Amino acid sequence: MARQDVESLLAARGELGVEYESALVESFTERVERAVAERSEQAAREINRRRRADDSARIRQFALGVVSLVVGVPITIVPIVAPDDPSLAGVVVAWLGIVGVNVAHARSIRPRSSGPAVR
Repeated sequence: MARQDVESLLAARGELGVEYESALVESFTERVERAVAERSEQAAREINRRRRADDSARIRQFALGVVSLVVGVPITIVPIVAPDDPSLAGVVVAWLGIVGVNVAHARSIRPRSSGPAVR
């Protein structure tokens, strides 16, 4: 509700007199209730949007972790069982890359501190 609405109500009350006061108050009350309900619905929609985004991010993070393990196991096994010189350095570099990708993704989906956390 704007200040202008309150001023209009008071001006109308002065012009119309006491006999219309209850109707003016009732009309003003309805407008205030509508404004409060609209803001409440807007806040609820925002909370639901954030919750859906958080759920989606968790699912993507879980999927990335699973894919990382599925890819990491062969990367680890092949150099170890290969008849040639097993390269521990290659395995370490590969796993550091996998960990780096997972950490970068986890940091990118972390909620920003733009407001209270939604759980």
